[in-house]
Amino acid sequence: MAHNFFDLDRHKWREVTGEPDMSFKVRHDYTILGYDLAAGTLDMLVRWKPDGGHCPIHRHTSTTTVLVIEGEQHLWDIQSDGARSARPRVRKIGDYALTVGEAMPHLERGGEEGGVVFFGNHSKDGRLYDIYDEDMNVVVNVTMELLIEDFKENT
Repeated sequence: MAHNFFDLDRHKWREVTGEPDMSFKVRHDYTILGYDLAAGTLDMLVRWKPDGGHCPIHRHTSTTTVLVIEGEQHLWDIQSDGARSARPRVRKIGDYALTVGEAMPHLERGGEEGGVVFFGNHSKDGRLYDIYDEDMNVVVNVTMELLIEDFKENT
């Protein structure tokens, strides 16, 4: 069964990078597939190249559907003192997960060959996730409106 059913080149991608002095590399791309603000839904893809780049530390605040469509997704939960779980949870092509409500802060990236993951976000108040600094302080509350604006301004 082929797993390249989704033409990633059809979409515009927004590259996200972090500060070089961080203890982990922040580097990934995302694209917004569609959204309905009145219904509180936003569908997107996140793509990690095989360079070890992560998303920033974040915590989902909405119900989030996750489906791995290429490569792998590696996740490390982050404790309130900043300690990272020793081993990542690994999701492979075809793996599905549903995050309901507010999840633990975590780091995530692709596997050795990178990864592409579909995220279906469902939020009554438009909140998607909180981004943390390495001292575990919330630095940004990401809403659907904020993400859409960032995407439009940077693609």
